[in-house]
Amino acid sequence: MKLRLNYRKVNPSAYKAMMALEQYVSGQMEDKVLYELLKIRVSQINGCSFCLDMHAKDLMKLGDYADHILLLSVWREVPLFTEKERVMLELAETVTEISHQGVPTELINKVREHFSEAELVDLIMAINTINSWNRIAITTGMYPGCFN
Repeated sequence: MKLRLNYRKVNPSAYKAMMALEQYVSGQMEDKVLYELLKIRVSQINGCSFCLDMHAKDLMKLGDYADHILLLSVWREVPLFTEKERVMLELAETVTEISHQGVPTELINKVREHFSEAELVDLIMAINTINSWNRIAITTGMYPGCFN
C-alpha cells in the first residue's frame, strides 16, 4: 500500500481547518464512548480502514468495549447497545446515507427523546465531521499506520 497524497504536508491549512472542527465537536461530546461508537459505525459504512482502526483503538482505551466493536455492524440484532446508543447509531447511519431516504421526521423525534436539541446539532456535526475525515482518508489513500 502506498499513500497517494499526504494532505497534511501539502496543505496544512486544510488539515488545520478540519482539526478545528474536530476539536469543537470533540469538546461538545461529553460521552466519549458514544462518540467513538458513532465514529466507528460511520467509518464502517464508508469503508475507511484508517479511521476504523484509529477509533476502535480509541474506544478500547476507554475500557473493555471489544464486544461493542465486534457487534457494531449488527447493532440492531443484539441487546448489547442501550436505547440511547441505538438512536444515535440510527441517526449516524441515516445521515451518512442521506441520499437513500433523507432524514425522516420520526427519527428526529426519536433522537429528541434521548438528546436535547443542542445535542442533536452536536451529533449532526459529529456525523458530518467523521464523514469528512473518511472521505479525506479514502481519497488520499490513507491506511492504518501510513504516517508511522
